Amino acid sequence: MKYMGLNDIRKAFLDFYKSKGHYVGASYPLVPQNDKSLLLVNAGMQPLKRYFMGIEEPPKERMATCQKCMRTGDIENVGITARHATFFEMLGNFSFGDYFKSESIAFGWEFLTQVLELPADKLWPSVFEDDDEAFAIWRDEIGLPENRITRLGREDNFWEIGAGPCGPCSEIYYDRGEAYGCGEDTCRPGCECERFMEIWNHVFTQFEKDEKGNYNPLSHPNIDTGMGLERIACVMQDVDSIFEIDTIKHILDKVVEMSGVAYGENPQTDISIRIITDHIKAVTFMVGDGIMPNNEGRGYVLRRILRRAARHARTLGMASNSLTTLVDAVIESYGVSYSNLVERQDYIKKIVTIEEERFETTIDQGLGILNEHIKGLKEAGLKLLKGQDAFELYDTYGFPLELTKEILEEVEMTVDEEGFNAAMAAQKERARTARGNGDELGWATDVLEALPKEMTSTFIGYNQLEADAKVLAIASDVLLDQASEGMEVTLILDQTTLYPEGGGQVGDKGTIEGNHFLAQVNNTKKSTGGRIAHQVVIEEGSIKVGDTVTTQVDSKRRLATARNHSMTHILQSALRNRLGSHVEQAGSYVTPDRLRFDFSHFESISAEDLIAIEKDVNTQIFSALPIVVEELPIEEAKAKGAMALFSEKYGDKVRVVTMGDYSVELCGGTHLSNTSEAGMFKIVSESGVAAGIRRVEAITGEKVYQLLTHLDYQLETLSDMLKTNKTDIVKKTENLLEDHKALQKENEQIKQKLAAGDVDKLINQARTIAGIKVITAKYENLDAETLRLLGDQIKDKCADSLIVLANVTDGSVQFIAMASEGAIQKGAHAGNIIREVAKVAGGGGGGRPNLAQAGGKKPEKVDEALSKVDTLLG
Repeated sequence: MKYMGLNDIRKAFLDFYKSKGHYVGASYPLVPQNDKSLLLVNAGMQPLKRYFMGIEEPPKERMATCQKCMRTGDIENVGITARHATFFEMLGNFSFGDYFKSESIAFGWEFLTQVLELPADKLWPSVFEDDDEAFAIWRDEIGLPENRITRLGREDNFWEIGAGPCGPCSEIYYDRGEAYGCGEDTCRPGCECERFMEIWNHVFTQFEKDEKGNYNPLSHPNIDTGMGLERIACVMQDVDSIFEIDTIKHILDKVVEMSGVAYGENPQTDISIRIITDHIKAVTFMVGDGIMPNNEGRGYVLRRILRRAARHARTLGMASNSLTTLVDAVIESYGVSYSNLVERQDYIKKIVTIEEERFETTIDQGLGILNEHIKGLKEAGLKLLKGQDAFELYDTYGFPLELTKEILEEVEMTVDEEGFNAAMAAQKERARTARGNGDELGWATDVLEALPKEMTSTFIGYNQLEADAKVLAIASDVLLDQASEGMEVTLILDQTTLYPEGGGQVGDKGTIEGNHFLAQVNNTKKSTGGRIAHQVVIEEGSIKVGDTVTTQVDSKRRLATARNHSMTHILQSALRNRLGSHVEQAGSYVTPDRLRFDFSHFESISAEDLIAIEKDVNTQIFSALPIVVEELPIEEAKAKGAMALFSEKYGDKVRVVTMGDYSVELCGGTHLSNTSEAGMFKIVSESGVAAGIRRVEAITGEKVYQLLTHLDYQLETLSDMLKTNKTDIVKKTENLLEDHKALQKENEQIKQKLAAGDVDKLINQARTIAGIKVITAKYENLDAETLRLLGDQIKDKCADSLIVLANVTDGSVQFIAMASEGAIQKGAHAGNIIREVAKVAGGGGGGRPNLAQAGGKKPEKVDEALSKVDTLLG
């Protein structure tokens, strides 16, 4: 049997199925597209579900992929065993109503025996116990003896998840030899021993299971296969563990080198080495697919495994930022097949560095607090950490719950997860309350879904703003045959010049007119089934299905929107030129009034960089770059260097928008014909919206003119107030600020002198209680620094003293208490005393024995509060 590297096996599989007429698609990102049921893609067929369900047309009836997958359900076993992993790759070939069992089995057998050259006598197929058809194919077409074909039951060889498509399976097992077996004569696929390893599952989706449990044959059965790349690599490289295959071992060897800890000598350190190896691979791919560490959803999964790896790196004594260095090893192993990792290498390393450093700043403090909890539990004879305590570690110190659980398990303790979840839910409810609720615009979605599939709309408004169209459907809460004046309805037309909201661009507004009919279009959106929905208010006349109407776009609004959309393209290039190639679009929103552009970047943008970016965009405007839009094959567009949204799915033909030699992007929106039509570009804000995501908001054209006019008016008003002209307004303001600062300083000096004059007077008025000299006093409008200075001066000159001072300002009161060392030895405690004093004045506070502060809301109670000091000592 020949040796093959993991990357070679992947390529061989995809090349083989391409030769069999399959469309070979690149792996979909780990973030599921159009599927909110999953955080991360966890199976090879998952991104293709809409093809299997008939919701979307596949690019071809035959497909093959090598899909990136993530599973964290049994993460606790990662590192403990030599076979569990979080990130893995799944090879698969698929047929959407094209070929079926015979071809699928034949293709699989040919690939295994002729391409991989696995010995035929080492391969054992299994079939569902009632699937005589598959049994016969293996026996009669492949030529295997009946005793080599194993029939297994529903639990092993029938795929179904509730109601819906389902079917029998045929799995292919690799015989690892008697040394791995149980020694029983009955040992064969399905046995619990380690001899037979399942390497490939062929699922024959031939039934539709209804709600009553009936299995109804599908008219067009499908094929869905899955073969774990890491598992078949173990076979081809004759190793027992996924950590021994070439690509993963390269990473593991780097962990060993950096830690100085040998692998294979100590079971405990081996666990840490495997965890780091697995997790840094998963982290690299997740960040490469645009996932950012945070405290929710897939970002939380990323943070959890990254911090788990960081903790085990510390356990091995690895240096800070070791995970960042290990990213290079991952890309050395996988970059040949995943070019996006190479392109984003610096960005991935920066994100990992930031997260590592954040964890470093909190882990020691968090571990200290957790260890205190553990100590307290031991002393109390308990083994359950309170959920609220675990939540505070999560919320304040970034400790994922699983990390807390893992540390507790090492000392045979656990955590109250229900209490943790309750604390989390309470926090989310507070956040929801703070955000408030917003009503979303309804679009009669359920009603429109009932329309025939063949009823579709076409957008024809790129080069024309007015055109005739036919009314296909009218909807409100129900489908209507006609609608009349005053009604608000949704219209579906066969074609339209009004752009439907998409790609971050808002939908067009305008009018729809007919014979004795006029409607205002308030919004245009994409609807189900390739239809375009127009939300309209009928102002005149009536309309019925089948009428011919004319769509008319609000041209001024369209032009303003196009200015902002075209400038998002220029802005993205300017950002990449200034900040680096890691910058990629993470979202956008384009309206007639402004543009909003979200992008990947790990720190705030300096004022100097913002000025340079803004200047660069305006330079492209003033250069009057021609904007060319063309339809090209996807490969030709990529060859031109067209940038695309990583999460977006594109067909074989794409719309390419080119702006001079400065910007090339795939885009379906409306644009200018020349950059000069944007007039001018102005950034109005830059901010962070999520971990590693920044946002720039900007305006163009007429809005820039309006802003400049407004600012000029404000300058004029300010110059009148300061009695100077606009050119000298900065100098005049600087002079006023300097004068104000000098007056403040002079005022403080006067206050301090006045307070210093009170020192001897207050000491002379001190009363002795329990051997302590007690001094209290009340002031008005004295700043905190002066109040503290006064207390320090009294304490320095008066031994065994307790000083409590109050200052009343703006309807509130501030207290400060100080106790000398001698007073503390005699029982005075500034923190305890100030707490009780502040209560009288409707407040609270506390502090150390020698110094404490407090506040109060009832200044009229100050005298009563200060009089309590004596009773607290007496």
